[in-house]
Amino acid sequence: MMKEEIEEQTREEELLSFPQTQQQSKLVVVGYALTSKKTKSFLQPKLEGLARNKGILFVAIDQNRPLSDQGPFDIVLHKLTGKEWRQILEEYRQTHPEVTVLDPPYAIQHLHNRQSMLQCVADMNLSNSYGKVDVPRQLVIERDASSIPDVVLKAGLTLPLVAKPLVADGSAKSHELSLAYDQYSLKKLEPPLVLQEFVNHGGVLFKVYIVGEAIKVVRRFSLPDVTKQDLSRSAGVFRFPRVSCAAASADDADLDPCVAELPPRPLLERLAKELRRQLGLRLFNLDIIREHGTRDQFYVIDINYFPGYGKMPEYEHIFTDFLLSLTQSRAILVAARGVSMQNFPCKNAEKSKNSSSCDHWPPGPLQKNPLCTQLVKNSAGLRCCSILLLSCHYFLTPQG
Repeated sequence: MMKEEIEEQTREEELLSFPQTQQQSKLVVVGYALTSKKTKSFLQPKLEGLARNKGILFVAIDQNRPLSDQGPFDIVLHKLTGKEWRQILEEYRQTHPEVTVLDPPYAIQHLHNRQSMLQCVADMNLSNSYGKVDVPRQLVIERDASSIPDVVLKAGLTLPLVAKPLVADGSAKSHELSLAYDQYSLKKLEPPLVLQEFVNHGGVLFKVYIVGEAIKVVRRFSLPDVTKQDLSRSAGVFRFPRVSCAAASADDADLDPCVAELPPRPLLERLAKELRRQLGLRLFNLDIIREHGTRDQFYVIDINYFPGYGKMPEYEHIFTDFLLSLTQSRAILVAARGVSMQNFPCKNAEKSKNSSSCDHWPPGPLQKNPLCTQLVKNSAGLRCCSILLLSCHYFLTPQG
């Protein structure tokens, strides 16, 4: 029996194993392209079981076959690297606009470079009554390690410095970091890299997981604070493996309340909303620290696409609800395409048909309707009042 026939038979058996009520309603098919390590950590039995009960089927994408020949998929979930894969996905997105790709390859690329990764946070200049969010002062070193001490001195960066690989591609190497205590030792570092000023943070960082609109925060142990005495007595470069691993959970540890207190929820919601809009991503996490001795000064030190959700509490329920919300929102938008735009005038409507440049939101009763509000939340940056009003009208009006 050919490989394709075996896969088709397996697929049919999976479909038949679903409860009859779910077979009658539309099944949500999620094609996934993940490394074997990612598949094992993410597609755990509990997730697959819950997904099955909710009418969601995960199907592995065969990288040796054309993507367009597989499926049909409602959603494509991926975390593979390489120029060829990005090109395949971009072409697939163009020819299959009805499929939601999580997330667009061009948007993910932004996070593969630590120089550009944090720039959107710095440009945001987020500060409100709940706190201030910034990024540590940093410097990019492309080459020539011997010049690092002079470059650091001219930039005015303060020791100790955290050194991270410039490329953040999800590999084990990209998660390694070093702590340099003195100017001379900076020559031992290996460019290309990013140097960040080390901010004392009580040895605890906050991993903020984002899945669409959902936010989940967990504590992780991090590097300990560095005192002036430590700095005067220490020299050299100390290398560390991946610091914030699951084994280093600090959620149940006996911590100083000032260190353990989670960042304010409203501050995180504002930050997540802005980053979703600017990055064009829906699956990512943030590593955030609170400057020790303060209550409201926070720093984002890293952003990762499609992180280890298997380490996030209750990720199975959060992720499956998110997948279902995506298909519901897309169904509304697709259905609404058949309604005349002329019924919902907007001075920017013509310009907005192929862009998200309109900043007007749907007015009146529809804006307050919970179904319309949910559509707005799931529109992933779609901001035209005509399109949203159009979609809400179609969804809320009985169709003959």
